[in-house]
Amino acid sequence: MALEYTTEILSRIQFAFTIGFHIVFPTLNIGLGLFLVIMEGLWLKTQQAVYYKICRFWGKIFALTFGMGVVSGVVLHYEIGTNFSHMTKLIGPVLGPLFSYEVMTAFFLESGFLGIMLFGWHRVGKRLHFAATCLVAVGTIISAFWIMSANSWMQTPTGASLGADGIYHVNSWVQVIFNPSVVARFIHMILASLVTTTFVVAGISAWYLLKNRHIQLSKLTLRFAMACALILVPGQIIVGDLVGLNVHHYQPIKTAAIEANWQTQRGAPLILFGIPNDKTASTSYAISIPKLGSLINTHDMNGELQGLDSVDRSEWPMVAGVFYSFRIMVGIGFIFLALAGMGYYIRVKDHAYQNYPWFLKGLLASIPLGFIATITGWMTAELGRQPWTVYGLVKTHDIVSDIPAAYVSLSLGAFAIIYALISIAYFVYLFKVIAKGPVAATTEPETTIAYMDHALPESDTNPRTRS
Repeated sequence: MALEYTTEILSRIQFAFTIGFHIVFPTLNIGLGLFLVIMEGLWLKTQQAVYYKICRFWGKIFALTFGMGVVSGVVLHYEIGTNFSHMTKLIGPVLGPLFSYEVMTAFFLESGFLGIMLFGWHRVGKRLHFAATCLVAVGTIISAFWIMSANSWMQTPTGASLGADGIYHVNSWVQVIFNPSVVARFIHMILASLVTTTFVVAGISAWYLLKNRHIQLSKLTLRFAMACALILVPGQIIVGDLVGLNVHHYQPIKTAAIEANWQTQRGAPLILFGIPNDKTASTSYAISIPKLGSLINTHDMNGELQGLDSVDRSEWPMVAGVFYSFRIMVGIGFIFLALAGMGYYIRVKDHAYQNYPWFLKGLLASIPLGFIATITGWMTAELGRQPWTVYGLVKTHDIVSDIPAAYVSLSLGAFAIIYALISIAYFVYLFKVIAKGPVAATTEPETTIAYMDHALPESDTNPRTRS
C-alpha cells in the first residue's frame, strides 16, 4: 500500500528535514567551543604561538558554523506554529518557558560575548578575551541542556497534568526540567558533540599532514584529538548503554522497535542485521546472537523484553526506520572506537602519525561520520516515540495544523532549495578557510602573539593601522 502524503506526514518530513539540517551545526559548535577554551588556555599558560594560531583558525570555523546554526534554528520555532499549531495550545505552558529559558540564559550569553571572542583579539586584555571564550562555550552547553530538557520531557513526561481546559499545565518545574531521561540524554548529546568535533579536528589535521602542510600545528592537534577520542568514545558507549536502559524502562515499545522484537519474550536475541517487516511482524534474513538483546537492555540474559504485540498496531513506530537508524549510529560508534585504538597503538609505537598514511586517510574519511551518527541517533529517538508527540499523552495527529497538504509540499520544496543554496555557500567558504590554513587565518605578525594586558603592539595603538 502506497504511503499517503497527508498534511501530517508531510509536516513530519519537513520538520525532520529542517531539524536534521540544523542539528549539524550546534553539534560541531558545542565541541569546538570547549576545544577553543582549552587551546586558548594553553596559549595563556605557555605563550606558544602555535596555540594562538589554532585559536584563530578554528575560531573562524566556529563563527561560520554558529551563524548557520542560528539561521537554521530560528526556522524551527516558526515551523512548530505553522505546521503543529495545536501543539502550542496543548503543551505550550510546558515547552514555551523551556524554550524561553534557552534564549535568555544561553543564546543571549553566546551572542553577547561572541563579538569579543571573534574580534577582541588585541583590542581587549587577554584574560577578558579568554573569559569571553569560556562564556560562549558555556552558552552552547546551556543551550543544549534546555533543548534536551524540552525534548526529554516529551519522551518521559512528568510534572504536568491535563487541566479542565484541555491544556497541560505544570505542577512541578523541577520534575518537568529534570524529567527521568534528561540527565542521561543530555550527557549522551554532549559526548556526541565532543566525539564529532574530535574527529573533525583529527580529520582536518590528518589532511594537512598528508599534504605536508602546517606540520607542527597539525601534529599537535592530531595528538590532542586522538587522546580525547581514547577517553570520549568509550565514555559515549557507556553512557549510551545507560540511555538504552532508560529507554527500556520508560519507552519499552521504542526498545521493541530498536530490537525488532515482535513478541514479548525472555532471553531475547540481539538481531545484528535483518529486514524487519511491519506487515508480517517478522524479520527476514536475521543474523542474531541468542539472549544478547535481553542482556544489553536489562543486564540479565533472561530478562523480559516487551514486544510490539503488547500494544495495538496503531501505536507501533516505524519499525524499519528505528531498527536501521539505531544500527548505523552504533556501527559508527564502533568505527570510532577502532580508530581511537589504532591511534593509541601508533602513538605508543613510534609517535609519528605521518608514517601511517592509511590511518590519516581513515581519519579524513571519518569527518562526516559523527554528524551521521548524531542524526541517526535523533532519528532513533524521534521515530521511536511515534505515534506520540508527548509519549503516552499526546499523539502527533492531534497537534497537526488544519492546512492543506499542498501548502506543506510547497514549503518543503522551498526549504530544500534554500537549504541547498546556503549549504553550498557554507561549504565553499569553509573549504576556503581550510585551504588557506592556520597561518593564513590571521594577519597579525608574530610579534603580536605574546601581547600583554593593556600593552598592545604599536600597530594596534593607532586605529587607522589596525588589521
